[in-house]
Order: sequence, then C-alpha cells, then structure tokens
Amino acid sequence: MFRSLRRALCAVAAALLLPLGTAGLQTADAAEAAGAGYWHTSGRQILDASGQPVRIAGINWFGFETSNHVVHGLWSRDYKSMIDQMKSLGYNTIRIPFSDDIFKAGTVPNSIDFSSGKNADLQGKDSLGVLDRLVSYAGQDGLKVILDRHRPDSGGQSALWYTAAVPESTWIANLKALATRYKGQDTVVGIDLHNEPHDPACWGCGDTATDWRLAAQRAGNAVLSVNPELLIFVEGVQTFNGVSGWWGGNLMGVAQYPVQLNVANRVVYSAHDYATSVAQQSWFSDPSFPANMPGIWDKYWGYIFKQNIAPVWVGEFGTTLQSAVDQKWLAALVSYLRPTSTYGADSFHWTFWSWNPNSGDTGGILKDDWQSVDTVKDGYLASVKAPGFPSSGDPGGTTAACTAAYTVSSDWGGGFNAEVKVTNSGSTALSSWKVTWTWPGSQKVTSMWNASYTQTGSTVTATNASHNGTVPVGGSASFGFGGAPGGGGVPAVSCTAA
Repeated sequence: MFRSLRRALCAVAAALLLPLGTAGLQTADAAEAAGAGYWHTSGRQILDASGQPVRIAGINWFGFETSNHVVHGLWSRDYKSMIDQMKSLGYNTIRIPFSDDIFKAGTVPNSIDFSSGKNADLQGKDSLGVLDRLVSYAGQDGLKVILDRHRPDSGGQSALWYTAAVPESTWIANLKALATRYKGQDTVVGIDLHNEPHDPACWGCGDTATDWRLAAQRAGNAVLSVNPELLIFVEGVQTFNGVSGWWGGNLMGVAQYPVQLNVANRVVYSAHDYATSVAQQSWFSDPSFPANMPGIWDKYWGYIFKQNIAPVWVGEFGTTLQSAVDQKWLAALVSYLRPTSTYGADSFHWTFWSWNPNSGDTGGILKDDWQSVDTVKDGYLASVKAPGFPSSGDPGGTTAACTAAYTVSSDWGGGFNAEVKVTNSGSTALSSWKVTWTWPGSQKVTSMWNASYTQTGSTVTATNASHNGTVPVGGSASFGFGGAPGGGGVPAVSCTAA
C-alpha cells in the first residue's frame, strides 16, 4: 500500500547455499535432484514432474517493465555473469518483471554495454529476444524463471490489470503469447498475472470491472489453454471487507472466494510484504512489535499455507535495512517463512526484492557498483535459501544455437581481409545461421565469399550460403570477406541459428 514507484540506483547480496533439509521430503538424494520438469501443486506444496517437493528461493531482477525494456545492469556487466552470481549466492529462481510495452513492434532494449565482448549474443535482439537468452542461460545454470506482468506500460504501476490504453484483451493476448513462446521450455515454470492490484481492485465483489479474483480466473484459464503445464501465480489486493494492507498483499478473500481454474493444481497465491523503508503501517508501531507480525501475516496470507489450501509465494519483500524496525521485521519474516534446514520444501516460497541496487525504496542484494554483494542483507536470507534445480540444458532440449569468432587475416591500412568461423553450440543440427556485427568506424564490406550480406550504416549481417548453412552439433562453417578502410579491429559478433 502506498508504494512509491521504484527508482533506479544500485546493489547485490552474498549468501550461503544451505542443504535442503529432509523434513517433508523423501530422501536427501532425492532432494538434490528435485525440480526437474514442469511443476504442479498439491495442498500447500509445489511438486516437480516426479512428485518431489521443491522450494522457490529466489530474487527479483527488474528492468523489462521500465523504459529500458530490458533487465537493468547490463550497462555494467554481462548478463551471464549476473546469473552465475545469483546461482553462486544460492538463489534458485528469478522473477522477471515486464510491461506490455515489450510486445509492441519497434520496442528495442537500450542501455546494454557490448564493449569487450559483453552481452555479445544480445546484440541486434529485441526485448523478447533478450528475454529468450536470459531464460535459456538461467535454465542451463539450474535456475527457474517466473515471468511477472508488472505493468501495462513502462510509465508506472496500475491499480487494475487494465487501463484505457491497454485493455484486458491486450493483457490476456500478451500473456497467452508468452505462454506459447515458452511452451516446452520448463525453465519458465509460471506467470505472475499482474503485479500489486490495489484499490479499487476487489476480491469476490462480483464486479467484472474490478474483481481481481474473477480477472485472474479469466487470464489464468487463457494461459492454461495454450500451455497447461504452467503455474498461475495470483497476487492479492489491497482491501478486503474494509481491511487494508500492502498492495497485492491482502489474500484474506481466498478463504471465501478461491481462484478456480480449468486445470487442477496450478494456483499459487502470491503476497507482497514490505518494511518501513517502503511505507509505514500500523503494525510497526504496535508495542508488541515484532512479536505481533506472525499474527499479521497469518491474517493476510499465511493461513492459506497453514490450512493446506494452496502454496504461498512471497513474490516481493525487501528493505534498505537502515532502521532497527526494518531489521527486526526482516528477521521475523525470514523466521516465519520457515528455515530450509528444519522444514525442507514444506515451507513458504519467496523471491526477494531485489537483485538490482537501483530500487529507490529498498536497494538490492548488489551494491551500487553492480558487482559487490551486500553481505549483511543477503545474510538474513541464508536460512531460507534452497538448492538449485537440474540444468535444463538448452530450452526444449533441441534448441539450435551458434557462436561466431571474427579474425582479421591481413590489414594494410587501406583495406583488410577477415574470416568468421561459425560453430554449432546447440543440441541439434543447424539448417541456417546469421552473423551480425557493428564496426566502430567507417568500414564497409567490399566483397564476401561463402555468405551473403547486407550492411546498414556500420552494422553488417551475413547469412550462410546454400552450401554451408547445415552445420552438425559441434561442427563449424566459415566465410570470409574484404573490407575498407583497415584499422577496424575485431568487433563483437553475435550469431543466430535456426
């Protein structure tokens, strides 16, 4: 409630990867392998494809919902190094917020650094193309992804799931497009339908224009109609029966009005909870604080878990940790979420807000240099972290992928010759490939062999010839060209395969 628009600054955290306890699980060995495939629910637990319980213990990495149309921090680092660091700190899931702007034609990500080879395979991609690469690499690292429809557009948060500019029909069409896009890629385990519904959104009031529970059923069923394997994450509202709480954090209405979908065992309820660095609430000044907090959480959302109605995921919680009140709040909440060493996956699920240091009201796990970890903040989360999941390899198991290496064979000042070697780095044979690069200067291709090309400004796109488009797994193909003037050096190249 009264959430300010999160602003851009900088931060990160370090943590210990704790072994998953055996409480509520089958065996320690089974716990190590838990998480494979798509997931479903059973009572208050989330189970993997083989029926083993899993615990979401993750982090929010925002940016796609902003005017950058891409996760933040790529202006500073390579995306793979960020995901590797998340894994090393013991986070096993990434919640990625987005706005519907990323579906608009002509929307391109900005503020990505391609120097020194950073983010090379993102060059030339639109926002959805970048998201594809993030999902693919996260899966290879053994992390799962939850996609969060955060806002209708990059301008700001909306109380309802639709606006005049982005009607419900667009919201649902875009959710279905995402569900279709990642069908068969079990790295993406679910979709958070809309971030932080708040007044005048209601739960169970029956008004189709404002009843978030009914809207969640419409959208959830639409998603499941094209990808029935996904989990559907449904946040709360602000006010139910006159009792108000955090935006998206009030799930009191679930007891009377549960979300009912056409596919069983797919609903996970999501609460948001924050500290005083976001806004004041009456419970922070209660003389019994923080001992009063478990009762507050029970009332708003914890009862859903404790009564075995459904799993509960605290999709966002965070703080700057600058005040003693906030420190006590975070310690109490982490304890309430149930330590992994004691309860295993029979616990609340969570994704901390945020990885980014540039959240103005919470800061992040990373510090402002986008490298260093806030080890104090991260340390609070150590007891509720959980193991990662089996690597998905490439999405779908048969994804075409390639890399390209650019070599200058001769340079005489007035001109130069170069060669590009394309290597099949995926898990299926290539039928075609395309290589793109951008020179820093005024270089132009003067001739090319074993590929065709187009050049727009300083950007060149080379496509395989008819005789070298097919490349077996691990194999390679090459093409060469002449250009002028010389002195262009070796630009970063990206390769796209089919």
